[in-house]
Amino acid sequence: MSNHPIHLKPESWLVAAGRTIASGEPLNVPPIPASNFIIGQERSYARSDATPTWEALEEIVGGLEGGRALAFASGMAAVAAVFDQLPVGAHVVLPDDCYQGVVGLAMAGATRGRWSVQRLPLTDTAAWQQACAVADLIWLESPSNPLLTVADLPAICAAPRKAGAIIAVDNTFATPLNQQPLEFGATVAIQSATKFIGGHSDLLAGVLTTREEQLWQKLRQSRTLNGATPGTLEAFLAIRGARTLALRLERAQRNALELAQRLQSHPLVANVRYPGLPSHPTYQVARRVLKGFGTIISFDLKGDAVFADAVCRCVRLIRHATSLGAVETTMERRAAVAGQEHLPPSLLRLSVGIENVDDLWYDLDTAIRKAAPL
Repeated sequence: MSNHPIHLKPESWLVAAGRTIASGEPLNVPPIPASNFIIGQERSYARSDATPTWEALEEIVGGLEGGRALAFASGMAAVAAVFDQLPVGAHVVLPDDCYQGVVGLAMAGATRGRWSVQRLPLTDTAAWQQACAVADLIWLESPSNPLLTVADLPAICAAPRKAGAIIAVDNTFATPLNQQPLEFGATVAIQSATKFIGGHSDLLAGVLTTREEQLWQKLRQSRTLNGATPGTLEAFLAIRGARTLALRLERAQRNALELAQRLQSHPLVANVRYPGLPSHPTYQVARRVLKGFGTIISFDLKGDAVFADAVCRCVRLIRHATSLGAVETTMERRAAVAGQEHLPPSLLRLSVGIENVDDLWYDLDTAIRKAAPL
């Protein structure tokens, strides 16, 4: 693979990394749909030895995160590999606002007696620092999903921790361009490449990155034994998506800030959450920790779940769909999702894409006014 100088800025790295430098080879990374290889070199079987396509994706993301990466079949497959490192009886700490898939996996393990689970507010930095001394796994998600709370990662990751403890940060919402968990001292950074890295709502993949070689080897073994390897087409599409991540993120962030500011003044909106708004509870932390405020907004309507569902049905340019981080803007009522019933019933999560911001606003404002109860 490539051997680019380390001085490349992230925008250039995204375009240049992962490519071969050999004469006569394809300029772009090709999909290599191989399950096995001729024995005699470093590869024999893809599940254990990887493919050049996976490795190109790993080079791109690892370079962005400042560590060594591993690609997985999905974001949850990467999450499961981290949990797979825990001994029986381990103590796990999760945020009170956390992706429901992670919560489901953690609680399933707790039910079977594999570990215990503690929940903490992301805003209580002192409590997280104290937990670092006793927990085997500190799981942080920042900004959080869907309340967009930003944790003070530098302070938490710098706290004394239990020997062998893992501090894992789900970096999906921030992306490696806005936040560097390993630089703060985290053990592992996790990306759902399904989201911003892929960027086109057409793949499932996950990537995790660490600077600890021994842990990387154990995580790779978990991937091999559990068969959590990425598909060839998915890895190829994730590479193609990653090439434009910087451009997509820049445009979508600009759109998101504008929409968040307009939503704040909307007569039918009760509350707007966006880390780039001074009104956001963790705005000051976000200014210090994040390089950009992201593309996700959550807001509560002045009404009930029926009103919110009607808004989702009325949008036309914005798509009523789950997931996030793609070129198109999507929206959903999160309390309708299993495991998220505790959220405000009229909370809508808006993943802002790269469309014209005035078109997005017209669609959103029209839908809200059309769906409003008489």
